[in-house]
Amino acid sequence: MTATRPHHPARPDIDVRPITEAEIPDWIRALNTGFLRSPDVSPEEIADRRSYLVPARTLGAFDAGLPHSRMRSRGGTPIVATFRSFPQELTAVGGTPVPADAISNVTVTATHRRRGLLTRMMAHDLAAAKERGDVVATLIAAEYPIYGRYGFGPATWTTEWTIDVPRAGLDPRWSGPQDGGRVDLVGGDDVRKLGPELHERLRRARPGLIDRSERWWQVSTGARRLDREPWTEPFHAVYRAADGTVEGLAVYVCDETWSDAKQPLNTATVKSLIAVTPAAERALWLHVCSIDWVVRVKSGRRAPDDLLPLLLPDPRAAAVTTQADWLWVRILDVVRALEARTYQGTGTLVLEIVDGTGPAGGRWRLEASPEGASCTPTTRSADLTLDVGELATLWLGDESAVRLAALGRVQEERAGAAVVADALLRTSRRPWCPDMF
Repeated sequence: MTATRPHHPARPDIDVRPITEAEIPDWIRALNTGFLRSPDVSPEEIADRRSYLVPARTLGAFDAGLPHSRMRSRGGTPIVATFRSFPQELTAVGGTPVPADAISNVTVTATHRRRGLLTRMMAHDLAAAKERGDVVATLIAAEYPIYGRYGFGPATWTTEWTIDVPRAGLDPRWSGPQDGGRVDLVGGDDVRKLGPELHERLRRARPGLIDRSERWWQVSTGARRLDREPWTEPFHAVYRAADGTVEGLAVYVCDETWSDAKQPLNTATVKSLIAVTPAAERALWLHVCSIDWVVRVKSGRRAPDDLLPLLLPDPRAAAVTTQADWLWVRILDVVRALEARTYQGTGTLVLEIVDGTGPAGGRWRLEASPEGASCTPTTRSADLTLDVGELATLWLGDESAVRLAALGRVQEERAGAAVVADALLRTSRRPWCPDMF
């Protein structure tokens, strides 16, 4: 895939359509090829994909002009591009989940790039999502420049830290929380029982979070093994409050590295850490950073304003190793998107949304207060003019309209309107999506 617009003429013999059940193996082969993995497809991978793929929402580009190709196995038309979507719930500001069209498995084979195949697949999927009544579409962008031209904007960012434990200044005598709670190691069976309810509690409190399916919990705990991914049994640490309520869960793996001088140099890599209280979050980070032999901790994907660095006596011991965009959002229904979220302040904004031929274009009047919001079409003069992708960056509260105006990506039609927008739209904590899909 590339950010450059297609310049090859469209080929009428390349058909973009949903796949059939029988075409799933060939679609997987094309997917693996597009992601530069071995195109070999095992029976186990086919069985796993069949368990959750919805053929009607799984698209392929079929090139009838290829007489012979390793992209097909049953004598059918070779697949040269892939695209899949599935239902998802995304938490808006204030805790309301909105229906989302989650997009994944997007590839275009190297021999067929710049021919408009992604544009055709995206148009097909977004039209179906709008027809279904989805409020937004979501994706994790492998490359930054691609998806802005389809109306997506980066709505959450992710930060990863690597902690130099000896430098952190932590109490070497720490052996557990002092607040009456406790940290216990549990097994995968326990996580499958406790984790979903804990995640739902967190999801209601943090914008940007998405739902996790039963399959997600099975894969993350090893109950379902994927032959294309090596499995290492992790440690599962649960924080229980003084009354026994589960308030946090950390999942991590440790390597086994020693120096030539027989000194431990182990690294603990956090796969997931969720907590519904600051006490649980603090206790779980201190637990991971206090494990004997562990001299380095990799945090995994966290929100940029995570508590982690400032939990350490010396925050400089936590070095940023990744800072990048993560969840991208495309607004499909402006009214439902803006009315679904909450607002801390009171005010009115008229937004001119530019969306080409997309469904979100128009002029909308937002009246918001802590009691609720209404969004209606209007002919009043606009306060702000912005692309639908910029609306997505503002919707979850992560970005500043003032900053976007300074960059020329939001146009102030009324002086001071960007400040009003920030007062209404920004949140006290940044949205967070730790999950890949």
